[in-house]
Order: sequence, then structure tokens, then C-alpha cells
Amino acid sequence: MTGSSGTLRAVVDAAGRGVFPPADGSVTVVRQHAPRDAGVLAFTAHSVVFTDEDEDWVRATLDTVDCDPLAAAMNPRFLAALMERTGRSHDTVDVFSVAAPLPGPPPLALTELTGHDHPRITAARRRRDDVRAWETDGGVVVLGHGVGGRLETSVEVDETVRDRGLGRALAAAARHLAGEPVWAQVAAGNARSLRAFQAAGFRPVGAEALLTPR
Repeated sequence: MTGSSGTLRAVVDAAGRGVFPPADGSVTVVRQHAPRDAGVLAFTAHSVVFTDEDEDWVRATLDTVDCDPLAAAMNPRFLAALMERTGRSHDTVDVFSVAAPLPGPPPLALTELTGHDHPRITAARRRRDDVRAWETDGGVVVLGHGVGGRLETSVEVDETVRDRGLGRALAAAARHLAGEPVWAQVAAGNARSLRAFQAAGFRPVGAEALLTPR
């Protein structure tokens, strides 16, 4: 398996512009953008492994995975080997999407949170830098810089106000707050959240397996 050289930031920035790695079945290996983040980004017929581990080890391990080569970098056997090698943990494979920023104020009233211990904010601070969060009646939207330095968002909607379009409104609000392309990572099985982000104009780009320090 072969792939082009470059940086994770370059891969992320290009994907944000709609320019993707070649759909040639290859795997690109790049260094981590920051010590915290390692993992795999899977695009159409091309995967990017971002790790500070030896590239020869990465490629040799991929070659031992007994599956379709297009899926090797996301195969549980490779991810398990990478976790064992790096001493990292992994939660789930996410669909990652991107949307352009929008001008003007958000479509709903928001109040910025400071020093707040909301679980969504606490989780964001473990995986992102420069985290900011805003709340509205029944929901929270969070922004922070994560994988490859990209600006990432997440939203939380109270169970008591679900199915009223608030998730979509919060995802749209992130685009107004961003000022740059904004990314969202959603577990592949979380269909409700996927629909909310797509309705807010986020377009799916690929899949992501993020490995974080234990």
C-alpha cells in the first residue's frame, strides 16, 4: 500500500475545500498534528493514518489484515494493533462532515457559557483546544479546535425538547459562530444527529477513528 506525503493539516484543509485524496485504494501515513490525536481518516477509496509511529510498522501491519485492502486501515484488527502499539483507547467510528461558515447572527438566542461543567463541554475539553460553548433553552452548542487543527462542533439537546428541530438549529448556529469551515463528528449509528447536521448543511466527507491517550 502506498500513499502521498503531506501533513494532517493539509489533508484536513483540502477536504474542507472539497479536495480529497485520490480514490486509488492507497493509504497515506502522516505525522500527528498534536501529541493528543492519532487515528485514521477514511475517504472514498483512500485512508489517512495519522500517527507518530514508524511508517514501516504501519504499512507492515496493514498488510497483515485479512480483508479488502480498501478497508484495512479501518479494520478492527489494525485499530487494535495501533492502540496496543501506542497505548491509546478508541470509542467509536464516526462519520465526519463539514460546512462553510454563514454570515450574520445564529438563528436562535444563545448565551455563552464560561466555567461551566456541562458534560458535553467537559468531553470537548478532553479532545479540543480553545473550547467555547453557548446555551439556549434546552440545548448547548460547543466549538473547539481538534484533529489537524480543524474547528469542530458538537451539540446537545435535552430529552424533554427532542424532535422539535433544536438539534438542527444548534448545528446551524455553529456555522454562524464559526468564521471558518466547521466540522462535526457523529457516531455512525446516531441517525438522529446525522440527520440534524445534514439538515443544517453539513456534508459527509468520510469516516474517522480517533485514538486518544488513556
